[in-house]
Amino acid sequence: MSTSDHKLNRVAVFCGANAGTRPEYLQSANDVGQELVKRKIGLVYGGGSVGMMGAVAQIVDSGLGEGGVIGVIPHDLMPREMSGAPIGDLRVVDTMHQRKAQMSDLSDAFMALPGGFGTLEELLEIVTWNQIGLIVKPVGILNVAGYFDHLLKFFDHAVQEVRQSCVTSPRL
Repeated sequence: MSTSDHKLNRVAVFCGANAGTRPEYLQSANDVGQELVKRKIGLVYGGGSVGMMGAVAQIVDSGLGEGGVIGVIPHDLMPREMSGAPIGDLRVVDTMHQRKAQMSDLSDAFMALPGGFGTLEELLEIVTWNQIGLIVKPVGILNVAGYFDHLLKFFDHAVQEVRQSCVTSPRL
């Protein structure tokens, strides 16, 4: 089944727990939230209520209401990424791996916006799970203001350098 044949019910968004240094980053989180609402697509996210993460969740929660937002957060990150009331259905887990596994189970696709090393780690794990066939779900990168230019260049380089030895899923 191609992606175009499959309706997206929920998209996992990986992004920063802060607003970043450029106003475009926070604006992109707002824009993604508005687009999800417009398309009636639910959000699965890292569970925080601050930064870009909180912005996209607030917009989707306001627009779609109950059931529109599911947050997944490890206990240890709650003091850093929560400020005020939880947004949507908040699920607290023990580890980062449990967070990613639950987010994957709940999502039909993934999107990365600007963020830190946590965002990159989540993105790369999901790309890897697709590559080795654990999941077959679309992954997108919103390259706001060239934020991911160097990473995308590295991806091109890595594919060229190890093309013959890559393990890929026959379904991709």
